[in-house]
Amino acid sequence: MNRWLAWPLREALSGEGVPRARRVLDLLGWLSLGGWLTWRTVRDARPDLWGCVALAAVLACVAAALCAFHAATTRHRLLPALGHLSVIAAAGGCALAAGAEVTALVLWIAVAAVAMRRLPFAASLPAALVPMGGYALTGFGDLVEVVVLVGVTLLSGYTIRLDAEARGTGFQLLAQERAAREAEAESAALAERARIAREMHDILAHSLSAQLVHLEAARLLIERGGRPDAVLERVVVARGMAREGLAETRQALSALRGELVPVDEFLRTVTGHEGVRLEIAGEPRPLPAEAGLAVRRVAQEALTNARKHAPGARVRVRLDYVRADEVVLEVRDTGASGPGELAASGGGYGLVGMRERAELLGGTLESGPYEGPDGRGFAVLLRVPV
Repeated sequence: MNRWLAWPLREALSGEGVPRARRVLDLLGWLSLGGWLTWRTVRDARPDLWGCVALAAVLACVAAALCAFHAATTRHRLLPALGHLSVIAAAGGCALAAGAEVTALVLWIAVAAVAMRRLPFAASLPAALVPMGGYALTGFGDLVEVVVLVGVTLLSGYTIRLDAEARGTGFQLLAQERAAREAEAESAALAERARIAREMHDILAHSLSAQLVHLEAARLLIERGGRPDAVLERVVVARGMAREGLAETRQALSALRGELVPVDEFLRTVTGHEGVRLEIAGEPRPLPAEAGLAVRRVAQEALTNARKHAPGARVRVRLDYVRADEVVLEVRDTGASGPGELAASGGGYGLVGMRERAELLGGTLESGPYEGPDGRGFAVLLRVPV
């Protein structure tokens, strides 16, 4: 039932996607038909001066009705569209009364064809059969000729309708595909922005918090009258951290361009500077960029926390390549006898951010105190699929 009441696609009615050359050819075709009808009407009816004026007025009304019919059907306005077709059919009747039978027939055929082309079937069939019934009643030809002409007219209009709907469907699918591609590109751009923002945040959070640890230690030493060489040592370390932060920023920019050093090599460098024990299980292999960055940032954050909250504790870092579908990073410290003097310098949200990063990759991050052979300590365990 909906098929009978449904309008053709808007793209088919509005002509979206129709090449400009096709539009020009259609316009030339209609103008040629109008010129031929004018010549044929003048030849058949042989009107006088006033008859020519009347003919020009009728043809102008037909042209205006066709344009208005096109606009009404594009807006899905059924009653105005049927009214405009009635004007064209009436013009055919006037041509028949003036003795221009061929002109009347062409106008009625045009009414039937455009009705089949642009109206819902429930309205197009009656709108097409009424003028063709008028043609049959005029007795221009025998029954077979009338049936064939009516059938050809309806079939031609329906064929043009199918062609326009196919073109409209193609244009609609193309527009949807273009919109999907634009949405995909926008989503990719937003994801890349989030990745860059997350990476810059993690680098700055690690670098600045590490510097803060040593600068806070220097401040405490100064307040408590500590040795100048101890203060200087802390400042020198903070300066080294600043240099490392700059180097990490450059490395992150390289990572965003896909230029990452292997994770195991990175961890050797970091743990070598920290004096931390490093264990690598399994055969090292290249990791996806996001997974490699997650391992780097979690290792840095865990080592910073160990320096901050468990100064002097032994720290062990283990990178596990044993499983083919994931990589595991574990950072453990043996804990401190009491809270470090830098523990009050502020505890950021580094591990929270690392956990969010891991979850975005489909992995997990667990952290918390544990009981080990050497006493109570703190452990961070990262699992990332690769």
